[in-house]
Amino acid sequence: MKKQVYNPYLPLNVYIPDGEPHVFGSRVYVFGSHDREAGDTFCMEPYEVWSAPVDDLSDWSCPGISYEASQDPAYDSRLRNALYAPDVVQGNDGKYYLYYCLSGYRGKGGYASPIGVAVCDTPDGRYEYLGTVKNPDGTPFMKYINFDPALINDNGVIRLYSGTWYPMAELDEETRRKDSIDQKEAELSGKPTEHIQSLHRQGDSVFGPIHVTLADDMMTITSEPVRILPLVRTGTPFETSAEGKGHGFFEGSSIRRIKDRYYFVYSSSDNHELCYATSDSPDRDFVYGGTIVSNGDIGRNGRKPEDRLNITGTTHGGIECINGQWYVFYHRLTHKSDYSRQGCAEKINIEDDGRILQTEITSCGLNDGPLEGTGNYPAVICCNLTNGRMPHTSNQQQTVCIPYIGSEAEERFIRDISDGTLIGYKYFSFHDLQNITLTVKGTGTGLFEVQNEPNGTVLGQTSVQPSAHWKEYTIPISPLSGIRPLYLTFHGEGLLDLIAIHLG
Repeated sequence: MKKQVYNPYLPLNVYIPDGEPHVFGSRVYVFGSHDREAGDTFCMEPYEVWSAPVDDLSDWSCPGISYEASQDPAYDSRLRNALYAPDVVQGNDGKYYLYYCLSGYRGKGGYASPIGVAVCDTPDGRYEYLGTVKNPDGTPFMKYINFDPALINDNGVIRLYSGTWYPMAELDEETRRKDSIDQKEAELSGKPTEHIQSLHRQGDSVFGPIHVTLADDMMTITSEPVRILPLVRTGTPFETSAEGKGHGFFEGSSIRRIKDRYYFVYSSSDNHELCYATSDSPDRDFVYGGTIVSNGDIGRNGRKPEDRLNITGTTHGGIECINGQWYVFYHRLTHKSDYSRQGCAEKINIEDDGRILQTEITSCGLNDGPLEGTGNYPAVICCNLTNGRMPHTSNQQQTVCIPYIGSEAEERFIRDISDGTLIGYKYFSFHDLQNITLTVKGTGTGLFEVQNEPNGTVLGQTSVQPSAHWKEYTIPISPLSGIRPLYLTFHGEGLLDLIAIHLG
């Protein structure tokens, strides 16, 4: 690796969430949606494809826009249709095929979008619209609610997975009716409410993760769609296992084949985590495996939701083996909302029995080991940021006062640090570190403490005073060596911003 890489792994002004990593040739490509910095809704920008050499995950680059929503004939400028989470698969003809759904689609089928398809000769080139996934009779495939398509070229068989799930739909019929879920489902599918209720009574639904195969044209389905995970949380091995309960499918399908086992990765009904299920077959018998990553470290070592280590919200991603090492790609939230998400990644291990143990979120991510414990670092590479009362946000902008990753002009920094805020970095390799310098501004007054663990021994501290401009504070500490995390805690009044830390 030519230089260090940390989370988020792309430039700090780039917001590519929902990342699907794929190795094609000697490079790894990330296909994701594209948020706007300080945006007010999801996916406000056109697709870009970022890639890096498999042997240098610090060297990310992007040739520019790869696809725009306006290239789809269904695009309506009045609705500002956005491009939701995509995936790309290499066809048997060697070309690359992009699959996506438009937001706000309004057609004969109601609000549910068909799956659009675009094609390109290279993974990160300019894609051209090809058509939509369709039934053998040529009509758009709309039997289920299409969302977040995922694909795999399975030894020449093109397999497509898609679907979404509203948590209320898991309730019993009477509760579902009271909460108007039938009406919502009817709007999405374009079918009358009475028909939706009839489908539920028959044990069917337009929701859920489904599987189909595609013909050589990469658009026509060649198999009957089948749901690969159950919808109801009771009465099936998938949901009644002690581990699986509470981690049902929500959205964000992702599929991999590892040896002879299929791994279906998805965003769970808990919303902040990526979970997985496995099967020896691509379209049935999937068994819940566990949580791979949570963007609040919830569940790891028994951590409860109220003790989340960050603001949490949607996450979506996939797993990939890069140069012999497996990674999980996911995203974090910034700007106190779900609308400016940044891609992150962590190393994972696949055990001999096929299990994936939950990994912790870190600052080093794709780096080949811990970060060097010397030099300058952006403050926003923190992996933990909490005041002890961090919320879960979904499809909204938070108005409560919490510390958060934010921006102003061309600067990105931690904003609104208040009394009790904990800022954590994992991990650094220290070599007799004796000083830490913080670059701070704001109205706050009080103390910054340096620790190796939350509420741990104080290694050093400095008082800070209000300042309208960035001001440096150097903290002498007890000499520090070894691979360790670094925590900063603020005690005081008012609000502070932190833009950089210098080690050494």
